Amino acid sequence: MAMSDLKPRRLDQWLANGGYCSRSEARALVRMGRVTLDGERARDPGEKTRAEAVRVDGEPLEAPGGLLAVFHKPAGYVCTHDGREGPSVFDLLPPRWKRRNPVVTTVGRLDKDTTGVLLLTDIGALVQHWTSPRHKVPKLYEVTVDGPIPESLIELFARGTLMMEDEDKPCLPARLEITGANQARLELTEGRYHQVKRMFATQGLTVTRLHRSHFGTYTVEGLAEGAWRFLDLAEAMGGVS
Repeated sequence: MAMSDLKPRRLDQWLANGGYCSRSEARALVRMGRVTLDGERARDPGEKTRAEAVRVDGEPLEAPGGLLAVFHKPAGYVCTHDGREGPSVFDLLPPRWKRRNPVVTTVGRLDKDTTGVLLLTDIGALVQHWTSPRHKVPKLYEVTVDGPIPESLIELFARGTLMMEDEDKPCLPARLEITGANQARLELTEGRYHQVKRMFATQGLTVTRLHRSHFGTYTVEGLAEGAWRFLDLAEAMGGVS
């Protein structure tokens, strides 16, 4: 959404929603002269204003209409804000994102040892759309396992009859392409807990490396591990039903 499409809000609300400060802290930020409106020093944190008028430390507001980014997740990081689970992907992202309101979250999760495409947003409609099984958003994984992959797995995974341990419904049909003796590409349209690893485990194979190369049309091409870039929010929202 373009800044010009956003309705005016109180200045302290823009600042708090963007993670610059809390609404109660906005007065101090304004008093320090760090905030301007149309090039003039802001005076009143309660003043209603347009997003495009606001500058903080000379910079425009970051993603005032909602944040959407793709992140190249490295191994060793969990997809949660809970620090008790170990190093988090949010430790590698701008600190202000942790303070945004609504909070920035991952679209689904990748296991701690899995790398690749991870989408991040503070827009609930996008999270719901991309994680709902009924929308069948394709995710492509590059998989390495600890033994030879039999050709029979192509048909088995495609049939939509594979049952994983502790599940009462079979996996949806998945497309498997064997690319080496112990390597393959697997395309899923659902995202159950540890699904790729559990699917191969039903055949006695242990996944030793897992990389998500695509999430829908999004990739991490050109992004180093631990790097991120903003995505076109209007384009993404146009596909939400």
